[in-house]
Amino acid sequence: MNTGSSPPKRHQITGNSGLNYAAWQLSRRGWHVMPTIRNARGSDLIVTDAAEVVFFGVQSKALAKRGAVPLGMSLDNLRSEWWIITMNANSDEPTCYVLRLEEVRRLATQDRNGGRWWLEPKDYDRDEYREGWNRLP
Repeated sequence: MNTGSSPPKRHQITGNSGLNYAAWQLSRRGWHVMPTIRNARGSDLIVTDAAEVVFFGVQSKALAKRGAVPLGMSLDNLRSEWWIITMNANSDEPTCYVLRLEEVRRLATQDRNGGRWWLEPKDYDRDEYREGWNRLP
């Protein structure tokens, strides 16, 4: 069915793939997961336990291949308590890295001359974060 609109851009598909994969991984571990409005500021996923006692937000970052994660112009604008970086999000075998906000801030590097902040692969692609679902509360 042709609705007259253009197809989604590849980076949007990658973002959706990573978000949905992270939500699936959380759900299969017993968490209740609710996606938020896309492209809104703040968390991409709101997560709670079955008793609705534990709540936390997740920022989802998805990559088509191994690469740096863009963090924006200021680390002060980062909000979500937990970050899930999904590498190879469009593949049959994505890999997720689970980090706390303070870890993202500590590991971030900035472009020269005070430009954008990034999380480089060498900083998040570590055994302690890889498939680190047990790190969640």
